[in-house]
Amino acid sequence: MSEPSKKGITPRAADYSQWYLDVIAGADLAEHAPVKGCMVIKPYGYALWENIQRVLDEKIKETGHENAYFPLFIPKSFLNKEAEHVQFAKECAVVTHYRLKSDPDLGIIPDPEARLEEELIVRPTSETIIYTMFAKWINSWRDLPLLLNQWANIVRWEMRTRLFLRTTEFLWQEGHTAHANESDAEEETRKMLNVYQDFAENYLAISPILGLKSESEKFPGALRTYSIEAMMQDGKALQSGTSHNLGQNFARAFDVGFTDQNGARQYVWQTSWGVSTRLIGGLIMSHSDDKGLVLPPKIAPVKAVIIPIWKSDEERTRVLDHAKELHRKLSDNFSKVAFDDRDYCTPGAKFNEWEKKGAPLRIELGPKDIASDKVVIVERDTGLKISVGEHSAVNEVKARLVSMQERLFQKSKQFREEHSYRIDKYEDFSSRLESGRGFFYSHWCGNGACEKRISDETKATIRCMPFSEQEEKGECIRCKEHSERRVVFARAY
Repeated sequence: MSEPSKKGITPRAADYSQWYLDVIAGADLAEHAPVKGCMVIKPYGYALWENIQRVLDEKIKETGHENAYFPLFIPKSFLNKEAEHVQFAKECAVVTHYRLKSDPDLGIIPDPEARLEEELIVRPTSETIIYTMFAKWINSWRDLPLLLNQWANIVRWEMRTRLFLRTTEFLWQEGHTAHANESDAEEETRKMLNVYQDFAENYLAISPILGLKSESEKFPGALRTYSIEAMMQDGKALQSGTSHNLGQNFARAFDVGFTDQNGARQYVWQTSWGVSTRLIGGLIMSHSDDKGLVLPPKIAPVKAVIIPIWKSDEERTRVLDHAKELHRKLSDNFSKVAFDDRDYCTPGAKFNEWEKKGAPLRIELGPKDIASDKVVIVERDTGLKISVGEHSAVNEVKARLVSMQERLFQKSKQFREEHSYRIDKYEDFSSRLESGRGFFYSHWCGNGACEKRISDETKATIRCMPFSEQEEKGECIRCKEHSERRVVFARAY
C-alpha cells in the first residue's frame, strides 16, 4: 500500500463536479488515461467493479442466461442493415488498416497495401454482430428461447467525458435474447429490469424509479425501452440500467427466424438489456460525503479495516499480536477485512485514507483497548464511535454492516422522495429547475415536438413514464393539450 494522499476533498456545496473528481482521486479508484476520454481503472476501483460483476453475473445466471463472448470488431455493413441503429455512427471508431509501416518523412503510418476491404467498427454495442450469429444458431422453435449475456468493453467516441459516468471506452454487460412471441419477450424485458432494480436497492443501496422511456429516449431500433432512474445528491438523474423489447426489427434486418410448431416460418422477438461502469459513478454520487467515498457494505471491496495503534516498540509487539488474532477471527466471518499495520503512517493518516476509500467500518485497537479487552468500532457514514468487548467484535461488526446497508438505502429513498415534486404550472416547473433540481412529476401530451421544446428551454428530459403512477388525465405542462398521465422530468447525467 502506498503513502496516503494529502489532497483534500472539495466540499460538495462549493463545486459538485470537482467534489466528484476529488472523491475518485482520494479513493484511488481511477484516473484519466493517455488516450483522451479513456480511463484507467485502478485496483481498488476495479475491485468494486468485480463485486458488482460477481453479484449481477450470479443473478443473470439464476434467470437462465448463459455467458458468451462476441468480437470487438463489427463489419461496417452490419450497421446499415438496421436503419435506426445507424444513429450510433457519429460515436463509432473505425478500423481502416491492419498494419503499419515506417516512413522516413512521416514516421509510423498506415500501410497503404494493408487497407481493409471492408472497414471495421469498434463495437458501440453488439446487437448487429450477435444477431448475425443468432441467424445461424436459430432454426426451429425448439431453439427458443435463446438467452445469452456477455461482459465486454464498449467504445463510443464521446465529445464530453467524465470518469465512470461517460468515457470513450467503458465496461458493461449486455444481455441478448430471442423468443417465439411478443409476450415472452416482454416478460423477459420486465424481468431483467426487475433484476436491476433488486440489485440497485439491495446491493447498491440506491432507491430508483422504474418506467417506460418516451419514443425519443428509447434505444435505437427498439419497440419499447424501460429504465431505472436514480437521483444523485445534486438532484440530477442517472439512468442506471435499461432493458429493451426490440420487437422484430432486428430479426427482420438480420433474418433471425424459426420454423414454428405448425411448420410456418416466423421471425423471433428479441430483447437486450445492460448496465455499465457508470454504476460506480452512481454509487459515488448517491452516498459519498465531504470526507470522501462512502460504500454500501455489500458491495465494498473492504468491509472493515483494523488499525492497530502503538507508541513504543513494546506496545507495537503486543498490539500487533492482538490485532492479527482479531483479523483472523473477522476474516473467518467476512469476505474482506483489511489489516493496516504500516509503520510509516500515523494512525490519523490511516483514518483519513480509509475514510476517503469508504471502508464501511474502522476498527481501532490500542494498548488501553487491549487492557480492558475492548475494541473501538467507527461507522463510516455516521462517524459513530463505540467501544465493544473484543469477544463480541464479530457479532457487532456483522450487525453494524447490516444496519449501515439499510441506513444508506433508506437515506437514498428519503432523499428521492423529498426532492420529487408534482408540478402543473410551467413557470413553477422552470423556476424550480433553476433553484433546485429533482424529479418533476408533470403532465405531457405525448408529442415529441413538445418534449423537445421543453428540453431545449429547461435542459430537462423525460426520464421515464413511471410504473408507480396511475393514469391521471390532465393537460400538458407546456402546450396545455390533453395528457393521459404524468411523466418524470429531470436534468440528467
